[in-house]
Amino acid sequence: MTAAGLRPPVGAVPPPPDAYDPIYPVNPSIVVLADPIAIMSQHALSDQQVDNELRKMTAFIKQEAMEKAREIEIKANEEFEIEKSKLVRQETDSIDSQYDKKFKQATMSQQITRSTVANKTRLKVLGARQELLDDIFEEAEKQLADGAKDKAKYQKILVGLVLEGLYALNEKQVALRARKKDQDVVKKAADEAAKTYKKEVGVDVDVKISDESPLPENSAGGVVIVGGGGKIDINNTFEARLELLKTSAAPAVRQSLFGKNPNRKFYD
Repeated sequence: MTAAGLRPPVGAVPPPPDAYDPIYPVNPSIVVLADPIAIMSQHALSDQQVDNELRKMTAFIKQEAMEKAREIEIKANEEFEIEKSKLVRQETDSIDSQYDKKFKQATMSQQITRSTVANKTRLKVLGARQELLDDIFEEAEKQLADGAKDKAKYQKILVGLVLEGLYALNEKQVALRARKKDQDVVKKAADEAAKTYKKEVGVDVDVKISDESPLPENSAGGVVIVGGGGKIDINNTFEARLELLKTSAAPAVRQSLFGKNPNRKFYD
């Protein structure tokens, strides 16, 4: 298996001197390959060394696992805090929104209640004032007939009422409607009014008392001036004048009773 002149392979070691067989001499240049098991046995670890290496590897793995676990825990805690802060912020915003909504609702409800109470109070005050005004005008209506008791004073009032109708109609012939019991005093008032009209306007006017449709006897007094061929009439009875006063004089009466209205800027 050996041949002269061949170079020994790498790693070959020469055999020991007693390994030569005297019967079969071997060329000293021929070497024998080393036993690999023997070489490995020379570098093999002891059990103690293996245990040490295992402990080191186990400790390293545990350390790596603990560090990884800590990293995971830290990250999980950070994510938890972020999520918790997010939830807290959302809940806080929701509570603030609900509070603002309820506060606005309560404020609006309070304003509506206050406005309702104020309106009811104002209506009650206005109702009481109007009731007082109605009582005043009702009492005045009861006393209207007293204006005709004093004939001289009544005649003077009738002159003014007739003259007002003459100015308004501006006609040469007019008729007067009055109570039958007032015809005498109305006749005197009509003559005086005609004279005053001619003096002021310069035109004669014929004023007659109508017997066809006198005022009812339960009327308080006054006259109705008829013109335009019976198509136009001016109601200057005491009742009509009082109704006119209810409209035109009511603000003045109201101011006299209750003072000026602070919410009213303009007065007629």
